[in-house]
Amino acid sequence: METNLLGELTSPEAEERLRRTGLAILPVGSLEQHGPHLPLDTDSWDAYHLSQEAVRLVKGEKPLILPPIPYGVSYHHMGFAGTISISPPTLYNLICEIGESLRAQGIKKLLVVNGHGGNEPALRAAAQSLKQKVGLVLFIESGGLVAPLREKLITTRNDVHAGEYETSTTLANREEMVRREKIPQPEVKYPSPYLEFSSPQRVSWGFDVGELSPQGVLGDPTKASKEKGEELWLSMIKALADLIEQLSSIEV
Repeated sequence: METNLLGELTSPEAEERLRRTGLAILPVGSLEQHGPHLPLDTDSWDAYHLSQEAVRLVKGEKPLILPPIPYGVSYHHMGFAGTISISPPTLYNLICEIGESLRAQGIKKLLVVNGHGGNEPALRAAAQSLKQKVGLVLFIESGGLVAPLREKLITTRNDVHAGEYETSTTLANREEMVRREKIPQPEVKYPSPYLEFSSPQRVSWGFDVGELSPQGVLGDPTKASKEKGEELWLSMIKALADLIEQLSSIEV
């Protein structure tokens, strides 16, 4: 059975596949604390898993999935053990150089499946540079495809890290990795309503997660359920497959 993972191909096989598709997929995540109950690799594992499941549903020519980038911009989690952060310039340069390598081999479009919000500024900057420098169009999916369903299912305000959403999705795809007995009660305090993530009048700011939550959790994992996670995964996978099919047909 033909693999869709670039890392599993030989060089001649990669050459043949790269000629057939103009789109590649790059999962990007992080290695950072996710409270006392979720694994450090949650963002990276989810991005890679989502990419593979979505590509399986794609009709027609399937894009190649690159090996995931397991590190992200995680300065705001450095107060917790196990977090490994890279700088925004490092991520920017890495994305640009991967994109340039792909463009030299015929790829015109690159879809980044991003599992970590802290990566967004560097990814957006790389998208601008790659378009101008080599004509490669970089698309970034950071969870927006499932935003309407997330708003419906996740009732916790400011649920952005290791809370109701991520605990639910991890219960659905890696239940054995959730330390249920260590799921904490929410303990979060924001210095101003303007700095809350769910505020309609929110401003961006530099923060340290440990200053907001002693457990490193921004949200309420006690409201999580496997059923919510399963519904979210089904929606994410289908939506990403639809996006891939549309991007594959776009001329750039």
